[in-house]
Amino acid sequence: MRLVLQRVSRARVEVDGERVGAIGRGLVVLVGVAAGDRPESAEVAAEKLLHLRIFADAAGKMNLDLRQAGGSLLLVSQFTLVASLDRGRRPSFEGAAPPEVAQERFEELAQRLAAAGVRVETGRFGARMEVELANDGPVTFVLDC
Repeated sequence: MRLVLQRVSRARVEVDGERVGAIGRGLVVLVGVAAGDRPESAEVAAEKLLHLRIFADAAGKMNLDLRQAGGSLLLVSQFTLVASLDRGRRPSFEGAAPPEVAQERFEELAQRLAAAGVRVETGRFGARMEVELANDGPVTFVLDC
């Protein structure tokens, strides 16, 4: 599972002009599920997302985790994160999980995070989405689980 985390002051995702998810302060997490990712991948990713100290404290240092900062999550499935660009001029998606498996892992991640008491919004799995965000910092990380 590959995640791209962006610390944001606000973000939203739309499908066909309809807002399907929106948050204020928090993280936008683009989620790519690779072939072979198991349920444990979602568990590891959730724990990491909950405990990363990437929000500023009163002194401006990255010392607060998502819950301490009062942040929310906007999860967006993005299979292109697990694409290979090693050969030729077109991306290869052979390493991506089949859609039904990817959706299951994506939903497991969202459920684990929500169960931990974090507000979780999502895009719509498999849909063409427009994601709009204000990257705070900018702060962006890539996490492989």
